[in-house]
Amino acid sequence: MSQVDTPVVNAAADDARFIAMLEAHRTIVLHVANAYARSVADREDLMQEIVAGAWRSFARYDPARTFSTWLYRIALNTAISWVRRSSRHASRRAADDSALAAVAVHDPDALAIDDDVGDLRAAVAALDDLPRALIVLHLEGTSYATIAEILGITETNVATKLSRIKTHLRDAILRAREARSTRNGNG
Repeated sequence: MSQVDTPVVNAAADDARFIAMLEAHRTIVLHVANAYARSVADREDLMQEIVAGAWRSFARYDPARTFSTWLYRIALNTAISWVRRSSRHASRRAADDSALAAVAVHDPDALAIDDDVGDLRAAVAALDDLPRALIVLHLEGTSYATIAEILGITETNVATKLSRIKTHLRDAILRAREARSTRNGNG
């Protein structure tokens, strides 16, 4: 093999390694996109941006660090930037909610569960960038140490912030339930 062929072989090996590592950790991309985008089209767009960003940064990936931590950092940074620069999400959310309401199942138990899930999603979506990233990582089962490494804060700070976020989410969900109950004449 000539020296000219060596970079092509290395690039192909890097491509295969990136694809294999990304495939093994694809749920990271999916879960971050689900947390930051509500419509299917927006989630697909965001997932593509996350993968493209990871691909562009892969040459700088340090194998001494875990790939999942590196990918989380890229995914969260990409998602936060995507939300900040995109004003189209507010109008799409309203359209998505209207479409979902039009096809909703009228089973009271299913509607109650849907309401709770919707309340949680709305409460998480209303969080600022860092708290949303924290709760997404926590719900993924990520350890405090890994969350601290991904976000560049201490483990103690992670624990404190998560406690406050959980209280905030619990209060937001209770307020939403009370408002729904009042609207339905049950309060």
